[in-house]
Amino acid sequence: MALTQQKLQEQFSVRNILLPLVLGLGVIGYMLYQHNEPGNWQTLLHASPFWISMALFVLFVRDFGYMYRIRHITDKALSWRQSFHVIMLWEFASCMLPSVVGGSTVATYILYKEKIPLGKSLAQVMVTAMLDNFYFILAVPLVLIFTQGQFLPEMIGLSDTLRHSLSVAFVISYVMVALYASIMFYALFMNPRGIKHLLLRIGRLKPFRRWSESLFRHANELLIASKHLRHKSSSYWWRAIISTMFVWTARYIIIGCLIAAFTHLNLYDHLLIFSRNLIYKIVLFVSITPGAAGIAELAFPAFFGSFVGGLTTIVVLFYRLLTHYLYLVVGAIIFPRWMANVFKHSFAGEQEQNIVPVLTEHTIPLKPMAVQQPIYEQIA
Repeated sequence: MALTQQKLQEQFSVRNILLPLVLGLGVIGYMLYQHNEPGNWQTLLHASPFWISMALFVLFVRDFGYMYRIRHITDKALSWRQSFHVIMLWEFASCMLPSVVGGSTVATYILYKEKIPLGKSLAQVMVTAMLDNFYFILAVPLVLIFTQGQFLPEMIGLSDTLRHSLSVAFVISYVMVALYASIMFYALFMNPRGIKHLLLRIGRLKPFRRWSESLFRHANELLIASKHLRHKSSSYWWRAIISTMFVWTARYIIIGCLIAAFTHLNLYDHLLIFSRNLIYKIVLFVSITPGAAGIAELAFPAFFGSFVGGLTTIVVLFYRLLTHYLYLVVGAIIFPRWMANVFKHSFAGEQEQNIVPVLTEHTIPLKPMAVQQPIYEQIA
């Protein structure tokens, strides 16, 4: 997807901000109405201050870790202030886009407008995506070991067939993530030209011609990204890996902290909640609603309701306030100021070009050309 200033403004429109808010809060309102018990609200007064503080601390630590990682991956081309803007806007985009779409395209554009060359911004976003996927790949077998395989939720009324289907769906998702991460690693660091030629040949096949332009763009993005990443030092990669482990572990333990504020949990319970969060995220990932709004609230009781019972709706409200609605509010505040700042040097009436990969003499065009030369060189 190509982005311009106008398209970015349309993406972050008031309508797109309100839609996930209305969906999510509407579902929570319905859940509160259906399961309203007078004593539940009194329980809020007895919530553990320690675990509420821990949830807020983990949230801060997670966002600081994201800021550190993006600043490190960009070789400190971003200041801490710029890193904050990038992460908040990235989260903002993720909250307003379906999870299957994600905010990677928007993130690339944001990094580019922060004066990072497009080739590098593509590479840096690909690095974060690859590291995130590898974290998931490594975390799943570890939690399976520690929880002795008891990571599937005990959904009341759920048949054995449906439980088996959920287990199969999770295994398929895991294999797909592992395959995608492995192909990305192979394409970026081992054989980028081979993967590029393969994608272009696939795009020429009749069943895939409708996606030929997208495959063409991704083929060149891989080549550009590989050029910027293949010669990074081991120190660069170790810091990127450790910061990725740091931020995703913090991301997954927030739910455990919130649940512990209302009920006693032992270490095994925290590990079980952590493991179920991995499956929960898969459910959110395949959601078609913006930021998984509505789906996240409806699915939460199935995965974590057994720990908090009647307080589940209150816990999911706190969870979504901290991890979803907060970023919609912060993003809505930051975005107009960020736009005014990064575009303040634009000339009046100047039309911005789409973000597209640079094609070089090594690029294979989709159609034969009389003279072999770059098709376009200017990138916005």
